[in-house]
Amino acid sequence: MMELALLSPWIIFMFIGLFDWGFYAYSLITLETAARSAVTYNATHGNAADSATARGIVCKEMQTLVNVASISLNANCGQSAPVIVDAAAITGPDNENGAQVTVTYTTPRMIPIPGLLGNQFTITRVVKMKI
Repeated sequence: MMELALLSPWIIFMFIGLFDWGFYAYSLITLETAARSAVTYNATHGNAADSATARGIVCKEMQTLVNVASISLNANCGQSAPVIVDAAAITGPDNENGAQVTVTYTTPRMIPIPGLLGNQFTITRVVKMKI
């Protein structure tokens, strides 16, 4: 029993770290999926710089995240933190037209682990696709 009493703070500390890491991993996966969905739509519908539609797609995809669920799906969604979406028309290295969607997401504040995990991260994903 003495060993359990000595190790319990470390076990709790590790559990909190795993819990935080799970939130961050889920946020990364959701962010990447949302960005891919938006760029796929823009590239296949021929309007690569359609930021309004890209914002709508990204916000719908990211509704499962804790700090995005409270944001209503209106015209302002995706224009300020925690989710910022930008779409642009680009020219690829093969001189073909393409679409690019950039999504920046700020995670909710979690319990920091000094030296390992901060309490909040800002993650940016840029996805490009040929039209």
